[in-house]
Amino acid sequence: MTTELATNSMQTPFEQFLERQSEEAWAATLTTLLRSIHEVDKNATQIWFAFYPLSLFTALQQAEDKDQLAKQLLMQGHYELKDQIDSSHTFLYGHRYWPQVKKAVEAFAEGHDGDTGQLSDQVLEMARQTAARLKVDVSLLVGITAVAFMTIQQAGLAAFKNAAGAMLLDKKHANRSADQIISERAKDDSQGLFGFLKTIDKKWTVTYDENDAAAKYKMNHDQDMAWGASDDRTRNWREIDPRRPEGPIPVECRSASCGTCWVGVLGGAEKLSDVAVREGKKIKEFGYIDTNEPKPLIRLACQAKTYGAVSIVIPPWNGVFGKHLRSVKQTSEEGLE
Repeated sequence: MTTELATNSMQTPFEQFLERQSEEAWAATLTTLLRSIHEVDKNATQIWFAFYPLSLFTALQQAEDKDQLAKQLLMQGHYELKDQIDSSHTFLYGHRYWPQVKKAVEAFAEGHDGDTGQLSDQVLEMARQTAARLKVDVSLLVGITAVAFMTIQQAGLAAFKNAAGAMLLDKKHANRSADQIISERAKDDSQGLFGFLKTIDKKWTVTYDENDAAAKYKMNHDQDMAWGASDDRTRNWREIDPRRPEGPIPVECRSASCGTCWVGVLGGAEKLSDVAVREGKKIKEFGYIDTNEPKPLIRLACQAKTYGAVSIVIPPWNGVFGKHLRSVKQTSEEGLE
């Protein structure tokens, strides 16, 4: 596998080890690691890897003209992990331990001898060692440790080390327990004394940042998340992010044609409508997820209707690269014939 790191003659043994880890190897690793990840971060870890896919990074690095390819893929926002080393994973519970995890992974990387052992084993061992020092449940550190490994693979060890290693949550939210967060994700809005009589006039809360008490909006039963978000006038959204003309969720077309409104579902995926044919087709074209699950963790907000309270996270970028990846794969397969 060729990446930008391969051109660096000073590449460390750990970077060489990571360079050998393909998209398929990481998929297998994540499947193995999920068995050891705490419930609070199972969805979050999978979402993070969907937000920062190795396939996109590789395509951009292998391009003859990276900027031109980014333009062809209609990339918007912040899609390079090297610019978000400390901030990309704030929605993981394990982010609370980021300063210690980052420091431990740096030391591990510097002492790595190019071992060809299983990637999953190395992530787990690193998480165990850090958990023992911090005296916390290792399951809380497995996801964030895997994130650290992938961040080095995409950003390089030098950039990783140069990042501040800051934990970016305020004290109030950082002190919440994993069980508290899981409980809050599962809790639906009370519909009042006679709520059991309500049908279409039910109201549900969408939380779009669990680390901000004000990052919530109400929406109607059977209403898609993008329409509900458009009623949120609590902030100057366009000033925060040009992709957000009307509310916290970026949106352009409202017909699953632009891919701007994709989100990750931390909690409440089962309370959303099933993926319809158009959403299922388009979300694969965008390259966000390739699955036939009726209620996956990655959704297009303009298509996903709510039937209960949900907690989501909004990616910092959007684009269309699924078609490109399939084209590259087809060309590669034809070259082998």
